[in-house]
Amino acid sequence: MAVKTTMIPVSDIRGYVQLSVDAAIGVTDLTQKVHQTVLDTPGPFGAAARRLTGGITRLIYRGVRGGLHLGGTGADWLLSILDDKVASSSSPNRDIVLAALNGICGDHLAATANPLAIAMQLVSNGRCLPPERAAIEAVIPSSRGRLAVLAHGLCMSERAWNRADHDHGAELARVLGYTPIYLRYNSGMHISVNGRAFAETLETLTRQWPTQIEELVIIGHSMGGLVARSACFYGEAAGHSWRRHLSKMVFLGTPHHGAPLEQLGAWVDHFIGRIPYAAAFGQIGEARSAGVTDLRFGSLIDEDWRDRDRFELSGDCRRPIPLPEGVACFAIAATQAAAVNTFHDRLIGDGLVPVASALGEHAEPARRLDFDPNRQWIGTEMNHFDLLGGREVFDQIARWLQPGMRSRA
Repeated sequence: MAVKTTMIPVSDIRGYVQLSVDAAIGVTDLTQKVHQTVLDTPGPFGAAARRLTGGITRLIYRGVRGGLHLGGTGADWLLSILDDKVASSSSPNRDIVLAALNGICGDHLAATANPLAIAMQLVSNGRCLPPERAAIEAVIPSSRGRLAVLAHGLCMSERAWNRADHDHGAELARVLGYTPIYLRYNSGMHISVNGRAFAETLETLTRQWPTQIEELVIIGHSMGGLVARSACFYGEAAGHSWRRHLSKMVFLGTPHHGAPLEQLGAWVDHFIGRIPYAAAFGQIGEARSAGVTDLRFGSLIDEDWRDRDRFELSGDCRRPIPLPEGVACFAIAATQAAAVNTFHDRLIGDGLVPVASALGEHAEPARRLDFDPNRQWIGTEMNHFDLLGGREVFDQIARWLQPGMRSRA
């Protein structure tokens, strides 16, 4: 019996080699910091350590880093010779791994021009959607005027929408006649960076769409909802035409006011940093991506993070951004509990996002999103990822998106 094998693209191998070298250099930096902490220790122990290793410490670590750089550069050069000669391939498992890796350290991948960094693209029928009218017609020969753009969450790709043999986008096409289009993006980048790019991508899409656009709706799961809100902000600022087509937005488990896990991570980093011999290990926590740290409070614009240390423990410094004007906005939250209005909702919710955050509720009136009560829905005994494939969830989305539903706020 023949065993089917999948060839790893050479560009992926180059990316993993580069990331491995970066990680090894990071470990070297961490080791040096720990070593330096020992050398700086007052008393006889530190003095003895300085006599033994103090004179050659910097030279050794500089040599290790230089060797790693040299080895990585050489390996990349050898692999680059093959890169243009071997056809790239993709697979579901590869896409899942790349999406997770980009969520964890995607900002670093982009900053170092690593081939593993995901570029923002729109996908339809499993194919990337080119930004030209004729090319769009080739990918979607039966394009319609009602568009539904679906934006995935952290560490995911467009494949996440196909869950338990169900796809919200495909069902919207079958039941309501929408043309589903899926956003693919590097979820490790700042939400505002992705939001601005998403706004520009939607502008190109609507200008090049082969038929007259009757309606544009956006469905965002988790971080995808924040990226969509950020796109509205930057689209309005730029005077984009796609904003006039946007009639409805549906948010699925979107952490409008942050996620507890990232808030907890910030506290852990803070306390580790206050312990002398453990402070160097705070560098590990600071490896998490900009996209992850933006989830602490749900930051949407550049001003929320620019000129600030994103790892510093601080309060909510966001500029309050209301829901976009002229758009009917709907929020779906989930709780793992069997009933709503429990302590579980407030603390954990769907396992990642509390119900209050998903519904835009906040103790400060200026930060409340004020979703209409008729445009909110809470699913019970559901986790964060059940929102992607639950039949009850889709039925609620379909009720809100049906043509008879009033679209403008």
